[in-house]
Amino acid sequence: MSASMLSYILLSCLLLSVQAQNCSVREIIRYTNRLLEGSSLSCPCRETAVSSCSCLPIAEPGHELACFVEGTEHMLKNNASSPQIIERLKQAFQTQLDRNLCESLARGHQCQYKTKGNVKEFLNKILRTYQAIHK
Repeated sequence: MSASMLSYILLSCLLLSVQAQNCSVREIIRYTNRLLEGSSLSCPCRETAVSSCSCLPIAEPGHELACFVEGTEHMLKNNASSPQIIERLKQAFQTQLDRNLCESLARGHQCQYKTKGNVKEFLNKILRTYQAIHK
């Protein structure tokens, strides 16, 4: 292995760790897991029917941060349990969106989605998204 190849590999690892650090990956994964443990909300999301189940946006690739902000705002407005944790998540997503910290998750400030899901599906989307960055 040449010295230039080794320096390229080290630089790539450094850039990935900086990306993960700017995205508050560990903190978001920890908070999301805590919400999932306490969440009994796996009710079916029906946008057309009147339901007590929250329907939250399941983001399209590149629009995750805007949808995560929108979804956590909705959770806070609808008296979700653990409001302190949800508020911290919302603030982290908003900061990342405003400062372009997680570029792969924020191609725009508009939430774009094709489907909606219940709280559990929404939280699992957050978890999968940040676990992929953490790899």
